[in-house]
Amino acid sequence: MSGIEKILVDASAARKSLNVLGPETIDRILERVSEETVNRMEFILSENARDLALMDKSNPLYDRLMLSEDRLRAISSDILKVAGMESPLGQVLSEYTRPDGLAISRISVPFGVIGIIYEARPNVTFDVFSLCLKSGNVCILKGGSDAINSNLAIVQLIKDVLAEFDVSQDILTLLPPGREETSMLLKAREYVDLIIPRGSRSLIDFVRANSEIPVIETGAGICHTYFDEYGDREKGRKIIHNAKTRRVSVCNALDCLIIHESRLADLPYITELCGDSGVEVFADNRAYEALKGNYPPELLRHATEESFGTEFLSLRMSVKTVRDIEGALEHIEKYGSRHSEAIISEDSGRTSVFFRQVDASSVYSNASTAFTDGGEFGLGAEIGISTQKLHARGPMALRELTTYKWIIRGEGHVRKP
Repeated sequence: MSGIEKILVDASAARKSLNVLGPETIDRILERVSEETVNRMEFILSENARDLALMDKSNPLYDRLMLSEDRLRAISSDILKVAGMESPLGQVLSEYTRPDGLAISRISVPFGVIGIIYEARPNVTFDVFSLCLKSGNVCILKGGSDAINSNLAIVQLIKDVLAEFDVSQDILTLLPPGREETSMLLKAREYVDLIIPRGSRSLIDFVRANSEIPVIETGAGICHTYFDEYGDREKGRKIIHNAKTRRVSVCNALDCLIIHESRLADLPYITELCGDSGVEVFADNRAYEALKGNYPPELLRHATEESFGTEFLSLRMSVKTVRDIEGALEHIEKYGSRHSEAIISEDSGRTSVFFRQVDASSVYSNASTAFTDGGEFGLGAEIGISTQKLHARGPMALRELTTYKWIIRGEGHVRKP
């Protein structure tokens, strides 16, 4: 048995130790992890600095990789929120009794062992552990080499807390950052029940193509905001700026502004704040002419085909002009990733059409796509944004990390021949 296979075997065996943990103990563990995150902040940040030193600051992943005191305090707070939430386990999802007295119910249960493959985002290590523990799942983490020092520090913190409570440390495993380990994880059907990739489109495509285990796709977000013929330009100005610049390296950031042709005269105004923030714009011909002389010339570019359908993860944004809402819907259908889409309009009819016809996990009117986040949706934290339709869609948290089983209670019932 290879070293990696033994790790997988031990993780699978650790499910039993989770089955006997009461909800009070789980919450106490999470509270201690939250406390130790603050206590060990200096060490975590020093290890994170080692990772950051090896990455170019211009890399879109740099911001995702970076931890700070504020971010660690926010992570600590999120862990406490998870601890304070109701357990998703043992919930009676449905129940009924047949005429012959056979009682049938459906209850929520953990998946078992969940493998998470992710790139340079050490905060995911905290999020995954807290959500998996609260939902009764063992987690196997496969982080990127870019964050290895940060992840090792975080995992050691968690394992130290588990040792305090005499809980098997195998309920959390961080695999080495090699390709062979990824391949073995994706083929470990005997030991792993679910794979969740978090990262770039190329990572998600690789996992989907190579996994022998069921996959929930998360991560890649090509997000659009359509400024409609009846859009309010004051709302649009603030929404567009926030969606684009709040945090450029995350999957809910705006990538393409779609504008109705009748509102091109307002384009300089609604993008002015973006220009002040240094956003590079790739505009189609009509939008380019509207912005020429009204937007910083060093930030204005002609759009190419590659400008659309791109997740920029940086201070870049494309602009597409359309004749009507149908044109906006067609553009989103062609280039979107089914993550988050928004319309800015004061016309309820247009908004209803947009809500009904856009195929995405989260659809907004007159609001920034930056709200697509488990914490913002009241879920405490998230394990990712699912862009598929089976089992889970949108922000995934505790409930989405459970499945169900049927419980049947009889009194000597037998089925007729």
